[in-house]
Amino acid sequence: QVQVVESGGGLVQPGGSLRLSCAASGTINSILAMGWYRQAPGKQRELVASILSDGRTRYADSVKGRFTISRDNAKNTVSLQMNSLKPEDTAVYFCNAALVTGTYWGQGTQVTVSS
Repeated sequence: QVQVVESGGGLVQPGGSLRLSCAASGTINSILAMGWYRQAPGKQRELVASILSDGRTRYADSVKGRFTISRDNAKNTVSLQMNSLKPEDTAVYFCNAALVTGTYWGQGTQVTVSS
């Protein structure tokens, strides 16, 4: 079994920064991709950013230039540095790990951007 655990959410003022971290553990042979998704109240879950094992990244248009995803393949961890946060970034952020054996999700961490 694989466990995915996020940390680092919280309350921040508009224009501020937060860093989310995620660690995957358990029976892991190879993680194909890791990513961050978010879900705001009343909205569908959406991709924020993802990173492949070779380092290629993908970002939602709404976060390009503000968010940066990074990964440590040896430790099976992924981080999301979020800068210039906006109220519309408020959501529950979920970490995702895609393995050959399946896709695994964390429980989510709340990010609230408000003055």
